[in-house]
Amino acid sequence: MSEPSPRSVALRILLASQRTDRPLDELIDQQATSITQSRDRSLVMELVYGVLRRQEPIDWRLDAVLSKPLHRLPVIVQMLLRLGAYQVLFLDRVPDSAAVNETVQLAKSSARQLGRDWSGLVNGVLRNLIRAPVPSLPDPAAHPAEWLSLTYGVPLWLVERWLERMGMEQAESACRATSTVPGLTVRVNRCRLTREEFLKRLQEAGIPAHPTAVSPIGVVVEKGQDVTSLLGFTAGDFYVEDEAAQLISPILDVQPNERILDACAAPGGKATHLAELMGDRGMIVAVDQKASRLDLVRQNCLRLGIRSIVPMVGDVCKPTQWSRLLAEGADRSDIPESFDRILVDAPCSGLGVLRRHPEAKGRRSDSSFVRHQKLQAHILESVARTLRPGGVLVYSTCSTETEETEEVVNQFCKTAPGWTRESVAPWLPPAALQFVTAQGALSTMCNNFGMDGFYAARLRKDE
Repeated sequence: MSEPSPRSVALRILLASQRTDRPLDELIDQQATSITQSRDRSLVMELVYGVLRRQEPIDWRLDAVLSKPLHRLPVIVQMLLRLGAYQVLFLDRVPDSAAVNETVQLAKSSARQLGRDWSGLVNGVLRNLIRAPVPSLPDPAAHPAEWLSLTYGVPLWLVERWLERMGMEQAESACRATSTVPGLTVRVNRCRLTREEFLKRLQEAGIPAHPTAVSPIGVVVEKGQDVTSLLGFTAGDFYVEDEAAQLISPILDVQPNERILDACAAPGGKATHLAELMGDRGMIVAVDQKASRLDLVRQNCLRLGIRSIVPMVGDVCKPTQWSRLLAEGADRSDIPESFDRILVDAPCSGLGVLRRHPEAKGRRSDSSFVRHQKLQAHILESVARTLRPGGVLVYSTCSTETEETEEVVNQFCKTAPGWTRESVAPWLPPAALQFVTAQGALSTMCNNFGMDGFYAARLRKDE
């Protein structure tokens, strides 16, 4: 049996991304198993991420050549047109004729599923798109939200929020950051080697790389690399992590032999960073609700050589389960019921990492923030009681929105007496001090270093 074409696999992934909340990289891993050639897999990635990153301008261009709005067509037809249009408009290495012909063939093969053959419409629309003159974008002075949305591929509702809160200059900076394709940034495993040693090894292997500008332990690999084949991956020399995320764990200021809780641990990036900061001495209880997600934590611990992490399946939102969870988890009698420090890297809208997860654009709306805020507040309330007096809690998210950041922390401090906010500044490298807010939190939104948008606040429980 022959392999499916990269375009047919890309179509399946794009359709699946509309039916589920699973991360795009998981969908790709699941759907692209039949693709054995690295070149074909690269095309799948290019098509999937490209369509989702550019969906706003793609839809705008398609609507201009359609006789009725794109959203009124069957979902499969919509995605077929987007797939073809992305290749025509943005993928120079694919000839227009190939983009059209391949998409038409996909439409024909989808006829049974659609109940009729839509290949004629797909063919006509894409050929009209090729012939049609490029329309003018809206005037940025008269219609700033529409201009930003189409220029940078950001949903209109989100652009309007940013414009209202930040003004044109910062809103455009946020949009530009969201549309930028991220490079490969890694965190050096300091339990194994220094950043200088890792950079030297890469240099000797002919792999261009340079140190991150803000994080003291990060490295940017300059050429596109398959991470799993990159020098040092199997040996556990590094963990793939954005530079902004590398700033979070040090804020907790963990010490060797302490008892730490990572309340939302999977896939283990921050838990393993905490372990490295402790010299892998002490105990980090890594809690996640899904056992399959904790498997990722175990795999990362094994590769990095980390032994101080105890993965535990549990729902941190149910306080009544905590005493039993901590006493009985994995049949360990030494799991603490009172932690020295707690990290809550809370589930959120993920708007600070949209450039990595463009699938989230179609899954979020204004109502998402209220739902996430309730969950985040519940998690904070739940885990706070497991912290010892005098202990430290760090609350972090990869969100850009105040509903999921300052509002959550402020509300918690109002309703839970006996907590004091502390500035994160003493635990940041000098280059990151510019990201300390008036409230003493970390916020990397609208930074000029190509980092993701992260937030972190530090709280201490009174003695």
